[in-house]
Amino acid sequence: MVNLSKKISSLVGRTNAEYGLIQEGDRVLVGFSGGKDSTTLIHALNHLKRVTPFNFEFKAVTVTYGMGEQVQFLADHCKEHGIEHEIIDTEIFELSKDKIRKNSSFCSFFSRMRRGYLYSTAQEQGYNKVALGHHLDDAMESFFMNFLYNGALRSMPPIYKAENGLQVIRPLIFCRERQLRAFAQTNEISVIGDEACPAMRFDIKMPHARQSTKELLEKMEEENPQMFVSMKAAFKNIQTSTFFDKELLDRD
Repeated sequence: MVNLSKKISSLVGRTNAEYGLIQEGDRVLVGFSGGKDSTTLIHALNHLKRVTPFNFEFKAVTVTYGMGEQVQFLADHCKEHGIEHEIIDTEIFELSKDKIRKNSSFCSFFSRMRRGYLYSTAQEQGYNKVALGHHLDDAMESFFMNFLYNGALRSMPPIYKAENGLQVIRPLIFCRERQLRAFAQTNEISVIGDEACPAMRFDIKMPHARQSTKELLEKMEEENPQMFVSMKAAFKNIQTSTFFDKELLDRD
C-alpha cells in the first residue's frame, strides 16, 4: 500500500465535502496519464473509497497519442493496487500533422483531443463524472495567464458541468504541486514527465506563456510566502465584478 500523506488525504477529503465532488452512487472516470498529478489522484481516490461512508466507483483511463508510448507499466501499477484501468489507443499524433501549422504552439490541441476521448468514453460506459489531476499551482497559473494574456478573470473550478452534461471534478485543486511530487518520490513510483509530450517530436515554437507565468509566480512567492494561501482564499471568495457598475461610478 502506498503512503498517502495526511496533508493530501485531508485536503482531498475537505474539498470533496465542501463541493460535493463525489457522492453516493457516482461512477467516476479518471484521466490517468501516468504523471505525478494523475498518479496521486488515483491513489487519493482509492483512499477516499476506503474511508468514506458512501459508495462510489472509479476507473483510471490512459489515453495514448499513437506515438508508440510504452504504458503497460501503468496498467501493472493499477493492477498491483487494485485500481480498475483501461488503455485507449488513439491516432491523435497522426491527426495533428494535418491539423497544426508549423512553428505554432499546439499543446491545447493535444489536451482537447485527449479530453474528448475521456468524455466520450465516460458517456459510452455510463460514468457521470470525469476527474482530472489539476492542482493549486495549475489553478494559479491558469488565473494569471488568463489575466495577463487573455484579458479575462477565470481559473479552474473544483467542479463544473461540461457541455455534454458530464460533471468534471478536480479533487486535488487545493493541493500544491510540490506535495504531489513528494508523493511520487516518497513512494518511489515511476512517473511520466515532459519527455512524453508530443511537442518534442515537432519543429514547433514551445509555449512561453505558461513557463513565464510559472517563473513569475515563483518569484512572487519568494517575496510573499503566504501568496498561495491568500489566493486559495480568494478563489473561494470571488466577488461579482462591479467595475463598470454605473451606480457605483456615479458615487466617486
